[in-house]
Amino acid sequence: MKTIGIGIIGSGGIAQGAHMPGYKALESEGVRIVAVADAMAATAKAAADKFDVPHQFTDYRDMLALDEVDAVSVCTPNFLHKQPTIDALNAGKHVLVEKPLAMNAQEGREMVAAAKKSGKKFQVGFMTRFSGQAQALKRFIDAGDMGEIYYARAQALRRRGIPGWGVFIEKDKQGGGPLIDIGVHILDLTLFLMGHPKPTHVSGITYAKFGKRADVLGLMGQWDPKKFTVEDFAVGFVRFENGATLTLESSFVANMEQNDLFNTQLFGTEGGCQYSPVKMFFEKNRTLVDATPAFLPNVRTHEAEIRAFVEAVREDKPVPVTGEQALQVTQIIDGIYRSAEEGREVAL
Repeated sequence: MKTIGIGIIGSGGIAQGAHMPGYKALESEGVRIVAVADAMAATAKAAADKFDVPHQFTDYRDMLALDEVDAVSVCTPNFLHKQPTIDALNAGKHVLVEKPLAMNAQEGREMVAAAKKSGKKFQVGFMTRFSGQAQALKRFIDAGDMGEIYYARAQALRRRGIPGWGVFIEKDKQGGGPLIDIGVHILDLTLFLMGHPKPTHVSGITYAKFGKRADVLGLMGQWDPKKFTVEDFAVGFVRFENGATLTLESSFVANMEQNDLFNTQLFGTEGGCQYSPVKMFFEKNRTLVDATPAFLPNVRTHEAEIRAFVEAVREDKPVPVTGEQALQVTQIIDGIYRSAEEGREVAL
C-alpha cells in the first residue's frame, strides 16, 4: 500500500484539534503527516513535536515543493483559505480546506476553477454531514419517506458564544460573524438533506446589538469589544428553483433559553424530521406518529471526514463534500450579507 503523505497548512487550533488527530488515526493504513507549515514558527514546531512530524516550515510554498506531500489540509483563518488552496492544487496536491470555503463567492469560484483545472481532489470541511443523525435522516429522505421537502428551518444559535480567541470578530479576516462561522455548518447540513436544490433569491438582515458592549458575559472567553466588526445575529430567507424555501438563523449572542441550539427541521408532504434531537414525524393510518431512530453510531465527525478525503485520494473516487456544494453555501451567505446591506431581496 502506497503511503499517502499529508501536509498541514496552518497548524493551530483546528489543525491540532481535528485534522492532525484524524490523519494520525490512519497511520496504520498508510497515512503519514510529513510536514506542517505555519507563519508562526513556534506554532509549527509545537504541532510537529506533538504529532511527530519530520518537516516544518514558516512558508507553506516551501512545503508544497516536497514530493512526499500528496495532499494537504488548509487550516488557516478564512481570509487565508483561497491562495494556499489554489497554490496547493497548482502544485499537484489534493486539498481538504476547512469551512467555510472562502471569504466570499468570488474567491470560492476561483478555488473551484483551480480544482477543476488541476484534476485533483478538492473537499471542504463540513463534517456535520458525517454524523450518525445526518446519515440516518438522509437515508429516509432519499428513500422518499418525507415526500417533497418544501420548507426547511435551520438554526445555529448561541446564547453567549462570542469567541474570545482568534479572528472570529474581525470582518476583514473572517468575512462575517456567526453566519459565516457556525451558520454555514447548519446551512450546509440542511442543503445536503434537501438534495442541494438550486438557490435563486435570498433576503436577510443582520444585527450587532451585543458585540461592541463591554458589559456582556463571554462564556467562550471575553472578547475585545473594540475589535468587534461583525454581526452577532443574522437571519436569512432563501428561495429555490424547485419552489422550496428555507429560513436560517445564526447568532453568537441571543437572549434565549438554551445556551447552544444547533438544529434543522425539514417539512415534507409525506413526513418531516429534525436533526437535534433526531426525530421524524409522519401520519400513518390516520394516526400521527413520532419516530426516533435508535442505536445510531456515535461518529467522530472530523475523523470521518478525514477518512473520506483519504479514501477519495487513494481510490480515485469523488469526495463527499464538493467545492461546488460549498460554493452554493457561500453564495447564499454572500446573498444574505448583501441583502442586509441593500435592504432588499437579491438574485443569485
